[in-house]
Amino acid sequence: MTTQNPSDAGLAAAQPAAYWTGVAYESLIAFIRARLAELGHTQPQFWLLRNLSENDLSPDGQGRTLPELREAMASYLRPEDDLAAESEVLLGRGWLTRDGEGRLWITEAGEEARVGVQRNAPAIGDAIHEGIDDADYVTALKVLRRMISNTGGAV
Repeated sequence: MTTQNPSDAGLAAAQPAAYWTGVAYESLIAFIRARLAELGHTQPQFWLLRNLSENDLSPDGQGRTLPELREAMASYLRPEDDLAAESEVLLGRGWLTRDGEGRLWITEAGEEARVGVQRNAPAIGDAIHEGIDDADYVTALKVLRRMISNTGGAV
């Protein structure tokens, strides 16, 4: 049984879901980015590594240009994310290389860094989920998905 938080007293079904989902989104992104910063990375740097790794999101392990990477990340890049600047940092660390045609490639050191960051993802997720039953979490996701569907969005 879930206990009610005293601050929940004013909540009602008439509360604006768009407001609360926006607040949740901003808070979650800020939290995740702060945890990654503690590890010495930015979220866009991690996404670059993930999208170039044949062991993660890269469909073929081949190098990609910045426009191709931006397109691949279009659904989750934020307006302030500067992939060109972030890739320069990773090139400087030796985690990426760039070929003569402008394609970025992940290096062995970059793959090791990606795996290291990914190893910390469960702890970040655990902190976000602290005090939330799995069943409640799944219910919240189902509710959000239904609202998205009800408003014509893609689920």
